[in-house]
Amino acid sequence: MATITYDHATRLFPGSDTPAVEHLDLHIEDGEFLVLVGPSGCGKSTSLRMLAGLEDVDGGSILIGGRDVTHAEPKDRDIAMVFQNYALYPHMTVAENMGFALKLAGTDKAEIRRRVGDAADMLDLGSYLDRKPKALSGGQRQRVAMGRAIVRQPQVFLMDEPLSNLDAKLRVQTRTQIAQLQRRLGTTTVYVTHDQVEAMTMGDRVAVLKGGVLQQCASPRELYRTPANVFVAGFMGSPSMNLFTLPVTERGIQFGEQVIPVSREALSAAGGTDVTFGIRPEHVELADTGLKLEVDVVEELGSEAFIFGRTTVGGRTEPLVARVDWRNPPEKGQVVYVRVDEPHAHVFAATGERLPR
Repeated sequence: MATITYDHATRLFPGSDTPAVEHLDLHIEDGEFLVLVGPSGCGKSTSLRMLAGLEDVDGGSILIGGRDVTHAEPKDRDIAMVFQNYALYPHMTVAENMGFALKLAGTDKAEIRRRVGDAADMLDLGSYLDRKPKALSGGQRQRVAMGRAIVRQPQVFLMDEPLSNLDAKLRVQTRTQIAQLQRRLGTTTVYVTHDQVEAMTMGDRVAVLKGGVLQQCASPRELYRTPANVFVAGFMGSPSMNLFTLPVTERGIQFGEQVIPVSREALSAAGGTDVTFGIRPEHVELADTGLKLEVDVVEELGSEAFIFGRTTVGGRTEPLVARVDWRNPPEKGQVVYVRVDEPHAHVFAATGERLPR
């Protein structure tokens, strides 16, 4: 087990003027489960591959356990990687796949059997050790790939979108198993995903990237409650936060009939210009009066329901999402009135940075 440090780490691909990863500063504690999340092309997989030694580092440095591994070979970094496509050898059994790296390293056969057996017990693969990968389901193959990483007993686990090839139900089940396993082993883990729900449910901390630049790194709760900027606010959460561009006055922000108060500090930072006002769907409430909303779509998910509609804010027609009582949701085409829960409102400057309320 070990800490990980990205110190101004930069990757610029040949022929490109824009770094894929730019001055990444990030410290990961020993035993921590850190998730890198962001849209396609944001640099999350490149960051992971830099740590693994599969991509060059063009600037800055990377440390594992306090040791500079910036230019070390992948085999000398004491890491194990789990890929999206499993990368299993089709002609080998499950046991042979799991123990192959140990065999190459010259580990004693009895020790290989012991480690493979222990990992198989952890992953509920004991009855599949003699099977070939083609005889396994997608979830079982992913567990074999996990077992291959576990038997090596590395300092660091690296996982690059390991669940993206699984169906929705199996993805939920497997992410729970991975999180439980990491807690049990206590191995420092860096996990890449584009799925923000996956990130929120698995990580001790979540690092959000955009365009190769780190936007915010915090606990899932902090990211959700106090996003650092408009991008994080809109990216984290499902459905995403409602965001509106509105003028700010000395009284505050006019949102329909409501005036959302803002601090003097925020007024000063905004400079009397427009700001971005944000409110999450669960903090938009149905009311007898307020902002008129025409319901376009109703999503009933069993334990909760969301309405997607159109309203007029600041003289413009804008989409708005609200969470409503699942026992009695409005109907499609119905016109309702909504108000926002003011203490939960978010305000962002024209630059996108968060303003104090």
